[in-house]
Amino acid sequence: MRSLSTLRTWRTRVPSAGLLLVASVGACAQEGPAPAVSVVPRIGVTEIFTNNVGLASAAPQSEQITQISPGVRIAVQGTRLQVYFDYARNELLYAQDSSPRQSQNALNTFGTLEFLDDRAYLDFNGLISQQAISAFGAQSIDNTSINANRTEVSTYRLSPYVRGRIGDIANYEARYSRSLTSSDSGLGSDVTTGDAAAKVSADRAFGNLGWSADASQQTADYSAGRQTEANRLNMGLSYAITPQLSVSARAGRETNNYTTLDMESYDTSGVGVNWAPSERTKLSASLDKRPFGDAHSVSFEHRTPRTAWRFSDSKDVSTTPNQAGVGSLTLYDRLANLFESKQDLDKFFSDNPGINPNERFSFGFLTSAVYLQRRQDLSFALLGVRDTITFVATRSESSRLDTLSVGFDPNSATLVRQRGFSANYAHRLTPEYSLGVVASQQNTEGVTSLQESRLRLLSINVTGKVGKNAAASVGVRRVVYSSVTAPYGETAITFSLNVQF
Repeated sequence: MRSLSTLRTWRTRVPSAGLLLVASVGACAQEGPAPAVSVVPRIGVTEIFTNNVGLASAAPQSEQITQISPGVRIAVQGTRLQVYFDYARNELLYAQDSSPRQSQNALNTFGTLEFLDDRAYLDFNGLISQQAISAFGAQSIDNTSINANRTEVSTYRLSPYVRGRIGDIANYEARYSRSLTSSDSGLGSDVTTGDAAAKVSADRAFGNLGWSADASQQTADYSAGRQTEANRLNMGLSYAITPQLSVSARAGRETNNYTTLDMESYDTSGVGVNWAPSERTKLSASLDKRPFGDAHSVSFEHRTPRTAWRFSDSKDVSTTPNQAGVGSLTLYDRLANLFESKQDLDKFFSDNPGINPNERFSFGFLTSAVYLQRRQDLSFALLGVRDTITFVATRSESSRLDTLSVGFDPNSATLVRQRGFSANYAHRLTPEYSLGVVASQQNTEGVTSLQESRLRLLSINVTGKVGKNAAASVGVRRVVYSSVTAPYGETAITFSLNVQF
């Protein structure tokens, strides 16, 4: 495994490597019509006046913070290549010298490259964000606060795969994924995972009856823990009751060392249902008997001309619970599934400047072992002519499955419960200006009352254009963090100017 210093060096080079990747895969995808490429450089300057920069319970220190954020957004839409790349470098300057100058990376990139027509592909994505080290340490809303429980976390993933048909008999897909999650904190554990999966299936091999066979293998290697491995093999049958409704059943074998030092084998089984009464409404559900108990997955989506809804509920093994999930996702990511296309999503944020697409939930924590996670997510948007409401809510329960690992875990608990919501209201004051109000809350619980906390935020801002390519905003926020060990309150006023070139 790479050393921590090597990982950090590699991570600082990733934004440049990402630009090189966009250029190189673009060169590989020049067959056919030239892809549409959009490159939008930008720079943002934000002044923050806070009355508690160190999130102190007593004797809070006021501070004026200047954040300078040059960045670039690249979008590529082609027949063989689709890429989204957004990177910003945040430089933080503290006028009262409460902290040395800080430099932070913010990256969100994903895309797909088609190597061979309808056969060979490459998916890739990368994410760099700020998040909590421990679920039970001090939680903060803003990346500019001085918080020892916050660190920069990055996740990168490459996934080549092939898919196609075997004559007129069946469909096939084979995929390999390699991902790396690392942080700047010496308390965290870097995680390298490898996933290999292959599936052969025929939806209607015998009338409405179909069949499938799939195999998978996963390894998770923790720099501060141990390596775990799981192998699965399943055979299944499906039946289409109607063109919109189908059911399935499967049985198989799983071998893993999640709870033992040696690999142990177990029988598995499961059932599922898929229902799509229209293009705007979809429901899927599955239930599986696994070695650790029951695992399940439920997903529901529904859209109308003025509303969009999505709900999901899952329980399964997680190598990085919350780490690369809801804790790292922006509001842009959370609402992506609510719109029919990326163009619709981009237009939504363009039409509603009072809604910040980069707003993040603060869920997330570092781990050094495999967890069993139950997670529920709800998202919806109500789209009015001048008023828009977006709402996201998450509830998760993560229990440590691998109790044999001797690696240090910053959470110091075998159970972490988190739940929270973020409600965003935007009102268009004029065609160029918008009022935005955000209210959010996050609750965290462990196995003792000392691990209970609640983080609340209320912010109000006015955003609008001040030129053809510039936007400005002024806002005020109030944050209240309740806990037994380190409660605090903070009030801040912000002024921002963002210019695109």
